[in-house]
Amino acid sequence: MARYVALFGSINVGGNRLTMADLRAAFEAEGFRDVETVVASGNVIFSYPTRPTRGLEEKLTLMVDDRFDMTAAALVRSRDELAAAIADNPFAGTNEDRFVHTMFLDGQPTAAQFDALAADKWIRPNERIALGDRALYVDYGDGAGDSKLTARMIERRLECKGTARNMRSIARIVDKLDQLEKTRP
Repeated sequence: MARYVALFGSINVGGNRLTMADLRAAFEAEGFRDVETVVASGNVIFSYPTRPTRGLEEKLTLMVDDRFDMTAAALVRSRDELAAAIADNPFAGTNEDRFVHTMFLDGQPTAAQFDALAADKWIRPNERIALGDRALYVDYGDGAGDSKLTARMIERRLECKGTARNMRSIARIVDKLDQLEKTRP
């Protein structure tokens, strides 16, 4: 059994309220094992037979829609992919962890799509972006709260669904995965 993390977008924001207990129960009912949540924003650790993550993403997106009548993209990553989201983020360590994000994407944007986003007039002078492997790295400068560089804008420009986590959240998930691995029989 491989261990994965599902990162759901749009859970517990904008009226999409879902308890982590209900989400865990849905995973277990679908046959996923070792289900745990990290933080109440749709981060689910689970075990499942090894398979391509794209298939898992489709399955989990449909599961949430079917069980909870909620549209929430699921992005699935391994522990190593999450650790790479920290190591490969060019803005890690250059600003407060809460302002530096990785937006996990369901596909790989083209260079032209990224260039169009980078040239957008709404990006503030103190905001920086960089393209990664199925990821967009963002330094929100002074904070994301009033930024025009929103998930909706990024998804529209890059033509990919995504969900973002700040460096602190990603590190917490990786730490939790490492703790679980130490206790694995």
